[in-house]
Amino acid sequence: MANVSAVGEPSGPRPSKGFNPKRIIIYGIIIVAAMYYLLPLYVMITTSLKGLPEIRLGNIFAPPLEIITIEPWVKAWTSACTGLTCNGLAPGFWNSVKITVPSTIISVLVAAVSGYALVNWRFKGSEFFFTCLLLGSFIPYQVMLYPMVMITAQLKIFGTLWAVILVHTVFGMPILVLLFRNYFASLPQELFKAARVDGAGFWRIFFQIMVPMSLPIFAVAIILQVTGIWNDFLFGVVFAGTQNYPMTVQLNNIVNSTQGVREYNVNMAATILTAAVPLIVYFVSGKWFVRGIAAGAVKG
Repeated sequence: MANVSAVGEPSGPRPSKGFNPKRIIIYGIIIVAAMYYLLPLYVMITTSLKGLPEIRLGNIFAPPLEIITIEPWVKAWTSACTGLTCNGLAPGFWNSVKITVPSTIISVLVAAVSGYALVNWRFKGSEFFFTCLLLGSFIPYQVMLYPMVMITAQLKIFGTLWAVILVHTVFGMPILVLLFRNYFASLPQELFKAARVDGAGFWRIFFQIMVPMSLPIFAVAIILQVTGIWNDFLFGVVFAGTQNYPMTVQLNNIVNSTQGVREYNVNMAATILTAAVPLIVYFVSGKWFVRGIAAGAVKG
């Protein structure tokens, strides 16, 4: 009995409970990296809460020493000049919402169906089609910019929100189809075959079996599209038209405005307001993003 108990006991070195040099180095690197990324955010927040006289003192790292004011935030949202108009970021925010929501919904749904078909309902030339999509995900946007301008002009939508929605949907498809195709390929094929034997068709299998099992990859796709579309500047400034500029373009116009006194507190407040949506998305759904990647989002 003594020999049996001895065999069953764990062997090997126990993990140390205290700090050792290796752990100190790891935590040190993490702390330095966190400070590197959080310091600009700290400077932006503190500057946006200061008045211009205090900002002119030059100590950007000091917290607000006088009364904290939210006037720069109000001005950035309602009355900051974004070119010839001084309506703040509010119109750009709603333009960004009108661009992001339909672009994300359309691209994610089409990519999910395409990835599902490429794995479970292969057709003649499906591998060639997938290869073209794979190559398309590596083509720089600038290469296709002029052809897309010509296409949207022929469709009579250039200079409208529909042009930006179309461009974002098209350019988001390759990487999203790749994600969904790889995820569906990692699911047990026995479920698909059993559903076929039971008489289920294309759409019934997709909605009743594949979609409920694919919520993590849907979360990954939505996060990628929302953050990518919301942070986009190039497509917005080229395709939207001056009346439909998204938030990022209006932020650029506020920061680069040369009229009057440069209000750094307003600029910082406008920057934080523009970045608020991607930050909220990451904070709220970050765990879903990690789960989706871990569950097979990058499996081949």
